[in-house]
Amino acid sequence: MTWYSIRLELARTPEFPLGSPSRYYLLRLPLDDAGLIDEAALDEDPGRNTVRRFWPNEADLVGHLIPTRLGWAFSYRIGEDDDETIYHLETHPLRAGEYITLTEPDGERLPFKVAAVTRLNGAATR
Repeated sequence: MTWYSIRLELARTPEFPLGSPSRYYLLRLPLDDAGLIDEAALDEDPGRNTVRRFWPNEADLVGHLIPTRLGWAFSYRIGEDDDETIYHLETHPLRAGEYITLTEPDGERLPFKVAAVTRLNGAATR
């Protein structure tokens, strides 16, 4: 089981045509060799996974990646009101340079670029 620190940065949007590295998430998740979430490792130590949302002029949010009926979501408190769902994360690798789409609780879909993936307890990166 290998855990990684993953940085997601806001990619290009109409409001941010160059993206915005100041709007980002830091994740701590286990990944397999293909860059997919290692669900067995996650089940073995679910409390170890973390999600941290950094947004200018807003308080940081701290939560976890959770499975939902629609796939995966970032959740910051009990209940679905604050969940941010991730489009096809179960089949999409988290590798530097890849993109994912996150849906905010208000329904807005935002693209994020995987800016960095760093192995924890070691120096290897993907």
